[in-house]
Amino acid sequence: MKLKLDDERMSDDFFEDTKILGIACPLKNYQFCWHVEKTLNIPFATSADLQIGMEKNKRSYSFTVYEFIHPITSKEHFLYSNKHEGEFLLPELQHLDFIWLIRDPYNDQFEFNELQQRLRNIPGVQLVTEVPHERIKSRDNLQR
Repeated sequence: MKLKLDDERMSDDFFEDTKILGIACPLKNYQFCWHVEKTLNIPFATSADLQIGMEKNKRSYSFTVYEFIHPITSKEHFLYSNKHEGEFLLPELQHLDFIWLIRDPYNDQFEFNELQQRLRNIPGVQLVTEVPHERIKSRDNLQR
């Protein structure tokens, strides 16, 4: 008997209880994170473990991922840099600079809407929009 990994189910599990925001903002990653911390009190952090590596056209690309896990609610926030040296983590969303994934088992719509509004007040932010899961064709890139 041959066992096979169910990629579709793993992907569904990863995206369960999540909402995704797409952000257009020309600031560098660290500048944007600094503004997020000052404006929203969300101290994103990154590490080498969180980097997403990708090989394309015989070149290596590394996309930075920042995370914050709320100490009380355990709500998880992941901020992905969507661009690196002309390549995109999510090619179908090339107009976005950042992808913000929020894992919230309580699905607090009010808090999610408030986050969107407050992000729009950050200097340099040009667009904040909710991205439906169905619109992301290269979902696996967020799970590496």
